[in-house]
Amino acid sequence: MASGGGYGDPSQKIDYVFKVVLIGDSAVGKSQILARYARDEFSLDSKATIGVEFQTRTLVIDHKSVKAQIWDTAGQERYRAVTSAYYRGAVGAMLVYDITRRQTFDHIPRWLEELRAHADKNIVIILIGNKTDLEDQRAIPMEDAKEFAEKEGLFFLETSAFKATNVESAFTTVLTEIFNIVNKKSLAASEEQENGNPGSLAGKKIDIVPGPGQVIPKKNMCCNS
Repeated sequence: MASGGGYGDPSQKIDYVFKVVLIGDSAVGKSQILARYARDEFSLDSKATIGVEFQTRTLVIDHKSVKAQIWDTAGQERYRAVTSAYYRGAVGAMLVYDITRRQTFDHIPRWLEELRAHADKNIVIILIGNKTDLEDQRAIPMEDAKEFAEKEGLFFLETSAFKATNVESAFTTVLTEIFNIVNKKSLAASEEQENGNPGSLAGKKIDIVPGPGQVIPKKNMCCNS
């Protein structure tokens, strides 16, 4: 169970680092969702993301310290080739659309296809319908999104970054599921080693993002000034 939240303690021991990517069309609210989760902020004067930015937040799941490293990818077409490289190493993804703009939902299958082409096949994905504070302008019924999520095997939530509705729950859902998957793989590896078969993991990939102290080279980061 996730708890603690926390907005970063430099002295805290980190047990896991999980990379999560936010994807979807431009202006669906990806940066606002990230700002709300990482810093509990919302800006009415938000500018389009240029390239890729990331924020971190540390939380506790089952007495383990987990650092979420959340990457906010630009939705504009001209950045698509650039951002595809950032799917690599991601163990979670948040696929975001705007409930008031039908085309942002219609583009979700394309984003999902791109994600699955570049990311690990076991990546945990949640579909997010953002801007529920604009319910009177809703263009996508919740049932349509739920049906799509069920068909594709995705988690699903509707959020409002403006009102902070379900933002915490969305990240907790993804991070807890990643944690459970990683724990199962670690347990399976330990059991195989205890059974006297240490070589059985040779060539097998355990999807854990490199752990404490990982430094992201500056050349891989692109942030607004």
